[in-house]
Amino acid sequence: MSAVGPVRQPIDVPALERYLTTHVPRCFRAPISLKQFGYGQSNPTYLVLNGDGAKYVMRKKPPGSLLSKTAHAVEREYRVLHALQNTPVPTPKVHVLCEDSSVIGTPFYIMEFVKGRIFENYAIPDVSPADRKLIWKSAIQTLALLHSIPPASVNLQSYGAPSNFYARQISTWTKIHKSQSAAVDVETKAPIGDLPHFHEMLSYFSANLPQDRTTIVHGDFKIDNLIYHPTEPRVIGIVDWELSTLGHPLSDLANLLTPFSYIDPTVEVPVEFSQHPFNKDLKSLPGVPSPSELLGWYADIAGWNPAPDMNFAFAFTLMRGSAIFHGIAARYAMRVASSAKARENGEKRWGYSELAWAYTKKHEEEVKLRKEKAKL
Repeated sequence: MSAVGPVRQPIDVPALERYLTTHVPRCFRAPISLKQFGYGQSNPTYLVLNGDGAKYVMRKKPPGSLLSKTAHAVEREYRVLHALQNTPVPTPKVHVLCEDSSVIGTPFYIMEFVKGRIFENYAIPDVSPADRKLIWKSAIQTLALLHSIPPASVNLQSYGAPSNFYARQISTWTKIHKSQSAAVDVETKAPIGDLPHFHEMLSYFSANLPQDRTTIVHGDFKIDNLIYHPTEPRVIGIVDWELSTLGHPLSDLANLLTPFSYIDPTVEVPVEFSQHPFNKDLKSLPGVPSPSELLGWYADIAGWNPAPDMNFAFAFTLMRGSAIFHGIAARYAMRVASSAKARENGEKRWGYSELAWAYTKKHEEEVKLRKEKAKL
C-alpha cells in the first residue's frame, strides 16, 4: 500500500487504545501505535500497529469544522463495506465503527490491513504484457461484480436515490456551474464566466439520457483505488468508498475507463492529455486491452452491454471534471483556494471541457448513425 510516515495530526492514542481493547478485544491488544498513510487527504487514513504485531487501518473524519455535513462520511464508508462483506466483491473486512467524537475527536472506523500492490500509473509499467492485460481484466470484472449485487440483497436499498441518476446530476451541475461562473476575480473584477459548450452539453445530455439503471456505485472507481495481490494480477480489495451511493453503473465505468478517452485516435484530444506520460504509456505498452475487450468482460458478468452509451458516459464524466476545475478557478479568483497550485489546476477546465464536447459530438454522431441503420 501507499507509504506510511509520522502522524501529521495529533491523535489521542491512549484513548484509542482503551476504546479498541474494550470494544474489540478479540482483535486488539496493548500497546497500540499509529502511523499515517500518504493517501487519504479527504479522510485521514492511519496504519494501526497492534500490540500482538497485527496491522489494521483506521479511517476518520478530518479535525475541525467541516464545510459540508455530507462530505467525509466515514459512517457511509463503513456501512457499504460492512454490507458487502459476504459477497464476491473484494472489500477489506471492517471491525468497528465509532461515532462517538469524544474518543479521538471525530468518528472513525477500523478495517483490516490488506497487503498488496497499488498501481498509480494506470498503464501499469514494470509488469509483463500478460499480467498487464489480466490486471485490467480483474479491475473491470471486479466492477461488474459490484454492479451485479442487488442493493436490497445487502440492505442498501436506502443508500441513495433509487432512479434518475443522470437527470439529478444534470440539475446539480447546472446549479453549481451558474454559481461558479458568477465568481469575480478580486483583481480584474471580471467574472470567470461559463465553461465552453457547457449549456450545449447539458441540453444534449438532457435530451439523450441512457436507459435508467441503478446499482451500488463506488463513486471513484479507478486503478489506484484497487489493491492487487502481491504477486498475482487480481484485485483483492477496493478502498476509498467516500463517494459511494446508488447510481448509474455507467458513471463508475466511465471513471475507470477515462484514461482510454485520452488516447482515442478518432477524437481530437487536447495536447495536455495526449502528451501525459501515463497516457503515452497506455498507448504504447503491450498487453493493454482495448476498450471493446474491457466492455465485453464487463458485460459477461453484469449482463448488459454498456458499449452504446460509453461516449455519453465519457462526455458526462469529462464535463464533470471540467466543472470541478471550474470551481477551483472560481475559488482562486476570489483568492480563497487552499492549494498553492489552484491557479494551475483551474486552467485544466479548458482541456476537460473541450474533450467533453468532443465526446458529446461523437455520441451524437453514433446515435444518428444507429437511427439511420434502424430505418433500413
